[in-house]
Amino acid sequence: MGIEIERKFLVKNDSWRLHAGTGMFYRQGYVASDETGLVRVSLTVDQSWLTIKRAQSPLRRLEYEYPLPRDDAEEMFREVCLSGQIQKQRYRIPHAGHVWEVDVFEAENAGLVVAEIELSEEGETFERPDWLGKEISTDSRYFAMNLARHPYTIW
Repeated sequence: MGIEIERKFLVKNDSWRLHAGTGMFYRQGYVASDETGLVRVSLTVDQSWLTIKRAQSPLRRLEYEYPLPRDDAEEMFREVCLSGQIQKQRYRIPHAGHVWEVDVFEAENAGLVVAEIELSEEGETFERPDWLGKEISTDSRYFAMNLARHPYTIW
């Protein structure tokens, strides 16, 4: 069983780009989702996988990930996933002993930029980069499964 402890923040400026390498394109679709969990299909250029998550607290989730054959993942996007998908470029940025993932959303969520950090425990301290804005870890509007249903561009 995997545990994910994650905090999310809006990004307030583009200075993070000075430390970012090349981004990776992600596409995500949801097989099922509700306020406590999800089943998601994800694709990158060279990988595809199925993820199952279930919330245990506002910051802690059980997380299971399984590789999928690409053809199966593509078929699931067409035949099984709920309406609405997520498209984004993800950048990994090392900072003060942690790696931040900055997601630059595209398509229906264009204009939204979110940074997240995975922690080993809920109370773990970390240094905030100067480009980090407001924390949105518990704001359900920013959960990817909700952005698929209610895109940022129509708020």
